[in-house]
Amino acid sequence: MIIVTGGAGFIGSHVEAALFGEGRETIVIDRLRGEGKWRNLAKHPPSRLIAPEETEAFLRRNPPIEAVIHLGAISETTARDGDHVWQTNVAFSQFLWEWCAKHGVPFLYASSAATYGDGSQGFLDDESLEALRRLRPLNLYGWSKHAFDLWAVAEASRGQRPPQWVGLKFFNVYGPNEYHKGKMISVVKVKYDEVKAGHAPRLFRSDRPDIADGEQKRDFIWVGDITRVILWLLEKPEVSGLFNLGTGTARTYRDVAYAVCDALGAERAIEFIPMPESLRGQYQSFTEARVEKLRKAGYTAPFTPLEEGVRRYIRDFLEADPYL
Repeated sequence: MIIVTGGAGFIGSHVEAALFGEGRETIVIDRLRGEGKWRNLAKHPPSRLIAPEETEAFLRRNPPIEAVIHLGAISETTARDGDHVWQTNVAFSQFLWEWCAKHGVPFLYASSAATYGDGSQGFLDDESLEALRRLRPLNLYGWSKHAFDLWAVAEASRGQRPPQWVGLKFFNVYGPNEYHKGKMISVVKVKYDEVKAGHAPRLFRSDRPDIADGEQKRDFIWVGDITRVILWLLEKPEVSGLFNLGTGTARTYRDVAYAVCDALGAERAIEFIPMPESLRGQYQSFTEARVEKLRKAGYTAPFTPLEEGVRRYIRDFLEADPYL
């Protein structure tokens, strides 16, 4: 059996669905709450659903776990409760790492491109402690992911590590099953909703004089590509380390807005609005994954181009059955 933390969430439910499709037994560690997250699992229910606080008691029974895929986290970039974020994103991750190290179980976990901060240090997935210590995340969420990366690399360097460990620095992921994420939902879904309501897609004005409105760039990656990489890693126990997981090509927010308009057959138009004060100074105006390390490790599949991913999301899900 394979544990997927956050398995009822966005990326986690895609991974759980893929494992279910392969006939593998899954244990999801998550909370469904009242946000409709159960629909993310409706077509592929796990063998068991365990609340995070019940994890330790469950693992004390020494179940036959093949791997732990740790995707659960507080992912809001505007999170403010530092104690809660630390306990969830760092302390719980440390507990799972140590359990996997003790029991010889592979451990794959979600890091984030938010660890790179404003990008001034580049986006190279260098796992040396010297390189990691130069990174300056812009928000509490990014800092918590960075703190665990630092701890994991230090533990691995001392030999205190699972037989396989992989930290994946996710860039901007979009696709179905993200509907419970509230204000953290992808820009693709937000622009879709605006265009469907008869409005021009709205974009934040740039808060940097060197970047024009709409020309802020991110590395947008289709969620199906994330799943394929994770399944590939499960078959490659010799691969360990920190890896970027983006397409390797930054695209503008204008590109995203136009891709949504095109997929819906709507006129290309954009309305620019002021950036909220809460995001000023914490907004990444450029991200682009360096994926050479992942390619060198042996992953050769192409990544889905933005226009194709947006078209697939809208045609196959948002305009049909929205859930995977």
